[in-house]
Amino acid sequence: MAVLVTQFLGALLGMLSVVFGAFGAHWLKKKASASQLASFETAVKYQLFHAILLLVLGYNFSYNSPVEDYIVGCFVLGTFLFSFSIYGLVLSAVFGKKARFLGPITPLGGLLLTIGWALLAYTYIAHII
Repeated sequence: MAVLVTQFLGALLGMLSVVFGAFGAHWLKKKASASQLASFETAVKYQLFHAILLLVLGYNFSYNSPVEDYIVGCFVLGTFLFSFSIYGLVLSAVFGKKARFLGPITPLGGLLLTIGWALLAYTYIAHII
């Protein structure tokens, strides 16, 4: 079951990154500043990279170890917090009501992504040693 959930979430995040990328390239391009567009594009890229990673992990993890669940959890939650807080910040600024409360959420998402990568590295090091 965990494999299918990981693969589903990877596919969902991948699909949404294409939708958000197209939205940014077409509609948002006319409304946002250059720095806002750059932030939006960063969020789309991080979301797409981690969507692909989730698909790869879904095909390669056995889910026999709790650390694999933690890795997937960090990547899923980190991607949502990081990318979606940036989407919210940019869109709220474009509409004139910047949601400043989202600002502290972005680095928390980035921290979870970093922890996910560190745990993934740990699993490989543990196999080597």
